[in-house]
Amino acid sequence: MPLYRRVPKRGFTNIFRKEYEIVDLVRLEAITGDLPITPEVMKEHGLIKKPQAVKILGNSDLTRSITVHAHKFSKSAKEQIEKSGGKAVTV
Repeated sequence: MPLYRRVPKRGFTNIFRKEYEIVDLVRLEAITGDLPITPEVMKEHGLIKKPQAVKILGNSDLTRSITVHAHKFSKSAKEQIEKSGGKAVTV
């Protein structure tokens, strides 16, 4: 029997899985200006490589109010943004 049939096959690759680029709130706070922070702005500042799917994580507190447009937010990130007086807009 050939080797490829003797070796067990393991795992599964979901072709419909969506890959998100992760950005933390601390890195978003470093972006200055009053304009809303969109995936295109994040790409210009070097926070992400492709503005296709972005997820914002809230591992820290915000000191200023910002408006963030992203594809997904963690629960803590959304709470931190709204607590500081900003908006979390899902694209």
